[in-house]
Amino acid sequence: MPSRRDAIADDLRERIVTGRLKPGERLPSEAHLASQYMVSTPTLRNALAVLQAEGLVEKTHGKGNFVRRPLHRITYVGGRRTPDTHSMDLAPLSVTVHTTRVRARGHLAALLKMPTGSPLAEILCLGHEGERPHSLARIYVPCDLAPAAVLRGSLPYEAVVMRLTELCPPPAEVREEISVRLPTPEEASTLRISSALAVLAITRQTADTTGRVVEAALLVLPGDRADAVFTTHYVIDERPTKT
Repeated sequence: MPSRRDAIADDLRERIVTGRLKPGERLPSEAHLASQYMVSTPTLRNALAVLQAEGLVEKTHGKGNFVRRPLHRITYVGGRRTPDTHSMDLAPLSVTVHTTRVRARGHLAALLKMPTGSPLAEILCLGHEGERPHSLARIYVPCDLAPAAVLRGSLPYEAVVMRLTELCPPPAEVREEISVRLPTPEEASTLRISSALAVLAITRQTADTTGRVVEAALLVLPGDRADAVFTTHYVIDERPTKT
């Protein structure tokens, strides 16, 4: 038998998916809903938290709970360099870029296979759908490889993509690690998502023919608005068989 929390979440979910509660509509107050379902306010809030984690409801501080409007889903295409105009379809989004210089330490030093303290360009790319944050990418390039215009932080996102795809020496290998996890407090705050909403976390290393890592990227894509596709191409030996 479902708990009261789950029963309330099921009822509200059904009202949302059938259109009785419409996107953008404000839900009744928590006190009203708690009275309607004859439960305590904490139980009602737990039920709403389930729907918030599923991306069906969002809470706006000081205003209440609202049925969330559907967000554009982007598809991450694995096996390509980042950033790449074909890696993610960001056309419906606006992307802000902020570039700073940092030092390779800890995880970054290991990821880029560089001595601790080596200078890096950190390119923070935050995608927006309207006014709402949508996706987050941190791209790291050794300063001796980063184009001067990228280091100055004077380029729009499309130009940054173009400059980084022209890195010299050209990349030869892409390695990706994919995980599904809960967001860090910083990620949840930046993306304005529930700390209970799982994210697709992608760590990419791009190396040249000598094995040097020329670029690394840390991508965070909320699970309610991202898909990932990986395609493997097999080489078929068409040589005739001996009889």
